Amino acid sequence: MSRYEIPPESPFAFLGDDDIRAWYAFMKVQLRLRYEMNRQLRVDSGITLADYDVLVALTSEPTGTMTISDLAIRIGAERSRVSHQAHRMATKDLVTLLPNPDDRRITDVTLTDDGRDLLARASPGHISFVRSVFFDALNPEQGTRIAEAFENIYELLITHGSLPRPTDRP
Repeated sequence: MSRYEIPPESPFAFLGDDDIRAWYAFMKVQLRLRYEMNRQLRVDSGITLADYDVLVALTSEPTGTMTISDLAIRIGAERSRVSHQAHRMATKDLVTLLPNPDDRRITDVTLTDDGRDLLARASPGHISFVRSVFFDALNPEQGTRIAEAFENIYELLITHGSLPRPTDRP
């Protein structure tokens, strides 16, 4: 008998106890982690986790500029959601939005100095929080194993998912 009370009609009925345990643990962590990171950023810096994701992605480009589509691919989000997010951020002068010079149907998102400054102010507290709730739970060997596991999972997501692989920046 499974230690989990899984109804026979549940799709999880086809998984073993260890798989169910791993999936439930992952789901609990990822849902709560995103909630708590968003809360920490809002309280400490006045921005959302979605803002932070965009700011970090833009810093991965030497020019600080990406198209809406490339930005959506980089952060793994729907293009329309990223477009709305970028427009909200532009009203706060964190990014600018301009037509792409090669194709005016495409919108470029560029990190502003204010956006870069906000990211620099928000990051130390955010990194400290992430360290306290994630990295402090892992010894060095576990950190290596979890990094390898997430890298493998990411590669399968790229292979079997619907978004293309982002450019080769982290």
